[in-house]
Amino acid sequence: MNRLAVLHTVSFLADRFKAMLRERLPAVDAFHMLDESLLQDLLRHGPSPAITRRVVTLATLAADAGANFILFTCSSTSPAVDVARRVIGTPILKIDDPMAERAVELGPRIGILCTTSSTQGPSADLVHEHATRLGRTVTIESHLVDGAFAALSAGDREEHDRLIREAAADLAARNNVMVLAQASMAHLADGLQTALPIPVLSSPPLCIEALVRHYGEA
Repeated sequence: MNRLAVLHTVSFLADRFKAMLRERLPAVDAFHMLDESLLQDLLRHGPSPAITRRVVTLATLAADAGANFILFTCSSTSPAVDVARRVIGTPILKIDDPMAERAVELGPRIGILCTTSSTQGPSADLVHEHATRLGRTVTIESHLVDGAFAALSAGDREEHDRLIREAAADLAARNNVMVLAQASMAHLADGLQTALPIPVLSSPPLCIEALVRHYGEA
């Protein structure tokens, strides 16, 4: 039986992915694990060996629960997920792997919008990794939208969205593809795509398509 583990660091993504998986992959046995402390500690203290151990432990627990495929939905954990991939044998997909690959295909000037400092480096590094793998040369402009994540955390989605739209319009003027580095911005993708003259990529739909391809081939 195909058993998928989906690992989250923010609670609303669990509900979002449950709905998407029910719609697109109803036959897959999926379960969700949530540890909000990981992102909280990354934002407070930055990466550390302790964070890496905790990410590896989560992946190990998922494998012990019978998962034969694991999805991490937090971009900020990307470097720790690389370690988990070396430690356990279960295949692991990062939520933004498919998005980074698509961005490189559409490049070469890639703008990355982030709302947390913990995402900036990992997102840019992931795009560079896919560029190297595909033999492409890209330039990356990563922009941290100050105040957006704080507004969202405080329940002010309207202010979060306003800040993202303003930053996206500015970034689009200098790049030929835009990456919304966190799934928390995905609800803005369609509107930004209509408003801006360049492709706008968000991770959840591209990630789900990658899962559909994986299980279609399984």
